[in-house]
Amino acid sequence: MEFELIAFGLITGFTSGFFGIGGGSILIPMLLVAGFAMKEAVAISIMQMVFSSIYGSFLNSKKIKGLFRDGIILGLGASLGGLFSGYFLPSIPDIYLQYLFILVLIYTVYTLFKAPASQEVVQPDKNIFLLAFIGFCVGIFAMSIGIGGSLMLLPILVQFLKYDLKIATALGLFFVIFSSIGGFISTSIYGNMLYYEGAIIGIGSLFGVYFGIKIKEKTQATSYKKFVLLLNLFVLGIMIYKTVNF
Repeated sequence: MEFELIAFGLITGFTSGFFGIGGGSILIPMLLVAGFAMKEAVAISIMQMVFSSIYGSFLNSKKIKGLFRDGIILGLGASLGGLFSGYFLPSIPDIYLQYLFILVLIYTVYTLFKAPASQEVVQPDKNIFLLAFIGFCVGIFAMSIGIGGSLMLLPILVQFLKYDLKIATALGLFFVIFSSIGGFISTSIYGNMLYYEGAIIGIGSLFGVYFGIKIKEKTQATSYKKFVLLLNLFVLGIMIYKTVNF
């Protein structure tokens, strides 16, 4: 099982670095197929995201200037939202969590399909209260379904706040640091964390995230958008299949 978990970590880390996501959208379906219950998969996913998001954001910060300002504001809101998620998670049936996950994926596919592959980054300072509120809302729902929040945040950054797609994914991964730490603390307090499995997958993800970021930097914008859409469609298909056969 340890080798399987390490492989899960490598795959999840690569997708985290390349797509700027926490990795829950990839890891949770794999864990479900491997026999873990939904709430167990959510707990493991949250711990993995702490590893991949911190290291991935460190690598991104070397290439992207101004990553921290909006990221910190969004992240502080997400941390508060993530803390609330541990209260909601135990009271929600597994099947409803899976339905919510599917709705998030459908929303992301639809909005990204309409968004341009590349656009000029708008740099004026955003309203800090709006950013914090967005982070709070995304943090609650993301941690309740075991994802870092980038799947929900990415279309908002690209369409509403007008960020370039690649920069938005980097900001999304930075955002995951806060939401995942908040979710980790909350899940641990309520006794739902699986530390051993989460640590193994998290360590494996460090290697994957390095290569994911390197390849993203060399990918053209139009091709990158297609990859992001394909990823979400693939995960959506897996989750629909798993839910129908729940």
